[in-house]
Amino acid sequence: MDRKSELIRNVALVAHVGSGKTSLGEAILFNGKATNRLGRVDDGTSNFDFEPEEIKRKITISTAFHHCEWKKHWINIIDTPGDDNFLSDTRLSLQAADGLVVVVDATGGVKIGTEKVWEFGNEQDLPGIIFINKMDRERADFFSVVEEISRIFQVKATPVFLPIGSEDKFQGLVDLIRMKAHLYQKDGSGKFQDSDVPGDMNETVAEWREKMIEDIVEANDDLMEKYLEGEELSAQEIETTLFEGIKSRPIVPIVCGSGVLNMGVSQLMSLVVQGLPSPLEKGDLEGTQPGGDQSLKRAPSPDSPFSSIVFKTVADPFAGKLSILRILSGTLKAETTVYNPNKGVKEKFGQIFLLEGKKQQPVEFGITGDIIAIPKLKEAGTGHTLCDESDPIIYKAVEPLPAVISYAVEAKVKGSEDKVFISLAKLLEEDPTLRLERDQATSEIVLSGTGQIHLEATCEKLSRKFGVEVNLKPVKVPYMETIKKPAKQVIYRHKKQTGGRGQFAEVHFDVSPLERGKGFEFEEALVGMNVPRNFVPAVEKGLNEALSSGVLAGYPVVDLKVRFYDGKSHDVDSSEMAFKIAASMCFKKAVQEANPVLLEPIVKMEIVVPEEVMGDVMGDLNSRRGRVLGVDSKGKYQIIKAQAPMAEVLQYALDLNAMTAGRGSFHMEHSHYEEVPSQLAEKIIAEAKKGE
Repeated sequence: MDRKSELIRNVALVAHVGSGKTSLGEAILFNGKATNRLGRVDDGTSNFDFEPEEIKRKITISTAFHHCEWKKHWINIIDTPGDDNFLSDTRLSLQAADGLVVVVDATGGVKIGTEKVWEFGNEQDLPGIIFINKMDRERADFFSVVEEISRIFQVKATPVFLPIGSEDKFQGLVDLIRMKAHLYQKDGSGKFQDSDVPGDMNETVAEWREKMIEDIVEANDDLMEKYLEGEELSAQEIETTLFEGIKSRPIVPIVCGSGVLNMGVSQLMSLVVQGLPSPLEKGDLEGTQPGGDQSLKRAPSPDSPFSSIVFKTVADPFAGKLSILRILSGTLKAETTVYNPNKGVKEKFGQIFLLEGKKQQPVEFGITGDIIAIPKLKEAGTGHTLCDESDPIIYKAVEPLPAVISYAVEAKVKGSEDKVFISLAKLLEEDPTLRLERDQATSEIVLSGTGQIHLEATCEKLSRKFGVEVNLKPVKVPYMETIKKPAKQVIYRHKKQTGGRGQFAEVHFDVSPLERGKGFEFEEALVGMNVPRNFVPAVEKGLNEALSSGVLAGYPVVDLKVRFYDGKSHDVDSSEMAFKIAASMCFKKAVQEANPVLLEPIVKMEIVVPEEVMGDVMGDLNSRRGRVLGVDSKGKYQIIKAQAPMAEVLQYALDLNAMTAGRGSFHMEHSHYEEVPSQLAEKIIAEAKKGE
């Protein structure tokens, strides 16, 4: 069929990990005749979970895309990750969606992942449909899950279908609007027969139909009046108002079924095409003028100038970079040029592709609402706008979730560190949640992400795509050393006589502590001609080299001042090298006398947790030598502001997850350095000496 913008439905499947979202996506593709057999996650034949890391773990790690046709509509399916480690990709990919299907497991109810993805949808004002999945499984409980959805999401969760039976007796659905039953064959074919509502369900059906109508009429005053006056409402009136209510978001309809058995999926697909908005119903798009703050509005219409947002990038070592974009307005032809206002550059490109799982289908043009991929754009990055140069606009992109856990990346093959860094930098284009830096203090390559599995999967991808093997190791804590008291008139003489020309230099230093964070100061205070001034730079150089390795445990030395006030030299035997060595040795001697201490980095933390676990989290912070600075509240969550030593919170993401059952989140940043308590300092110094 020809794609028309008003007939496109961009729907994101979102869920807590393991709810059966990808299996539901497979059933949608099969029913829409995009595939000729049901793909399965368990045996690695899924059209969505095709990356080796996904097949190995049997979870979605990276959002995948496919499309099918249903009732003369074009459905673009956006299959997003549900695992906590990969939710940042979900959040970014929702920029391509116009509606959600939230998949909830009938046996497990609303889990924390479901809450998080629901919240992402709210942030982007996306209407949603809820599909209660796995009705065929043991312990499936439709009605308790409906109650849980209403309570946790605080929405009008409105079942429009009820299940006929459950667990192994689940055989179909009752349509509460048209008052008929759909009885399914359990062979995955998706075929069903219409029949009358089972007699033993009449009472339950009447009760839930009444509830449904009460919810629906609230979306339309005229219909509400008619209903309150006791008039009979037609199925057509109920349906039309339901669709209006879904789009304007006061109503969240509930469908039920089984993705694996392909039951209830046809009814869901019909609700998607009728109840979720087309790209043209999005409302005016808001952006800003490049180079200024002036806000611009653009109609999401095929007649508007072309504009789009790059919401995802895929790095492929063979095909190069693939930029995936959602066309927000206008049309884009293949073999043309786009303008990137974020970078102020034009980019010429060749082909345009529609994505079909791991395959790509070339098309001649993309229209408003299309999700397309363009290969080998040099400048385009995730979050960039691509538009028509004659009418530029910049859209504000959704931010990735903050990285919360860091590891040092060590090359398995010595000497290939640069290759590791370059290859990881390419994966950063694909996954903007990752952070990569070289720690100047410890010379490590540090990789940060949203969880341990996130970083492990990244390393697997690094090996598969770029042939680079690495190990993840705990990050070294960048300790420092300093002094607590002054050391005056410290003298060191460097004298070496080995036949011929010798080495001679003598320096006199005063060393004193500086305020925390002041670094290092050098004062040249020479009087008289005991030391020729041309040796002063060598003295300073010797000091700078000595600063890199302190006397306690070899950590850098900070926050002190050296006053070079006198010394002695020899006409023949003094040299720059002699003064450099003398300065370095005198510095070490002075620091020994000036009560040296170890400093540790302190981080500033903001921790968001449910109220009921706040006491546990604060107690845990105290046990980590943390200090709570204050608490704010935000809805049902408490925000704890605290400081803690970095050494105590390196694995905090894993521990907070365990304490809060996955409901807690946090971010932290470096704050300052403080002295390490002496009993701990002894242990750290002993460890450092052992590792030498």
